[in-house]
Amino acid sequence: MTGPRSDGQGAGPGASVKAGRAAERPPSGGDPVVEAIVVAAGSSRRMDGQDKLEADLAGRSVLRRSIEAMAAAGVDRIAVVTSPARVPSLAAAEWLPDAVVAIVAGGERRQDSVAAGVAALGETTPPATDPVILVHDAARPLVTPALVRAVAEATIANGAAIPVLPVTETLKRLEGDTIAETIDRTGVVAAQTPQGVRRSVLERAYARYPADGPENWTDEASLLEACTIAVHVIPGESTNLKVTVPSDLARARAILDQKRMPDLPAARVGLGVDSHPFGPGDSLVLGGVRVDGAPRLVGHSDGDVALHAVADALLGAMGMGDLGRAFPADSRTPAGIDSREMLASVAERVRAAGWRPANVDVTIVAARPRLGGLLPLMSKAIAEAIGMDAGAVNVKASSGNLIGPEGMGRSVSASAVVMVVPAPLESATEPGAARGEA
Repeated sequence: MTGPRSDGQGAGPGASVKAGRAAERPPSGGDPVVEAIVVAAGSSRRMDGQDKLEADLAGRSVLRRSIEAMAAAGVDRIAVVTSPARVPSLAAAEWLPDAVVAIVAGGERRQDSVAAGVAALGETTPPATDPVILVHDAARPLVTPALVRAVAEATIANGAAIPVLPVTETLKRLEGDTIAETIDRTGVVAAQTPQGVRRSVLERAYARYPADGPENWTDEASLLEACTIAVHVIPGESTNLKVTVPSDLARARAILDQKRMPDLPAARVGLGVDSHPFGPGDSLVLGGVRVDGAPRLVGHSDGDVALHAVADALLGAMGMGDLGRAFPADSRTPAGIDSREMLASVAERVRAAGWRPANVDVTIVAARPRLGGLLPLMSKAIAEAIGMDAGAVNVKASSGNLIGPEGMGRSVSASAVVMVVPAPLESATEPGAARGEA
């Protein structure tokens, strides 16, 4: 498959195409052209009045997921066949992949809709090609790009292919409301979509059984069977369900929830605590912010307990010891060093190890000075030192009903909880760039 591009505009009788959408483009190199028809012209009559194609699945509609799955698989051209009323709004959708070359109105039967899609694709396909055509039910929103590609490859090799699943339930044939017999499951499978066929093979079938003829075909494979054209099968996906009744939406949402769980990044959490007494001199520095009129905190550095707590939490999350070992309170660390510099160095070490800070929560405990108006500035200063979004840094202060040195106004303490997650490869710093101990 050559993957979607955008270098033209396709159109056909009754077709609606988004401006700038890819249309007549040749395949790259010797790759076969793979096209798809997404059939979205059903009536949702068993959905209790709900339009199943517009139903939300984790922020995207059923129809959108089905179309985007085709594009994600690298399908070259996609035609969407839908109800006449949906054509204008769908054509205007900003999310449509560039591979969509036509949006056309469907017919009363599935085979009529598929034929409309075949005709629309035919107008955008170079005449010398014999593309693979994949026909996919829009009501199967959880199909994976891997299955789409597998069907395409099997079709290239065999002329026609469909995905199937073995039937595991015991099957019964009814007469009225009673069981007439049990069906032998040997060799019985459930067909899924997308179903693939070479255009030349489909045209042979249409020559024998025109799409507008009296015969009714439930899927493309049944038409090919009637023409004694062999259809290859490959394993389908148990998650590739078809949304037919309301409970199917609940199943689809549950499947998406399960799929997202493994995608949650691994995370590490660290806790840091620091406390310094007030000392002589002024220019209190707290949370990376200079507080005028307040006495300075005693320490080898500038005494910023909030930044020290954050740095200690980052080191703890990474198993890198503590701030005292990273910045010893002796000649190896410059006296009065800016704690923002210390925190930035620790954050650099975290990134050099392939991780990044994701969230910071700081609590400052002090009877004095009043900090309410300074907390947003502290969040910003901490975020800048670490190199992260200020929205992921929360700083709060506790100043009432305190006990101990903080309650007596003799010291300030701070605690911090941080979460770090794996960093994207391109943003990770080379290990050699990490700052060593001062």
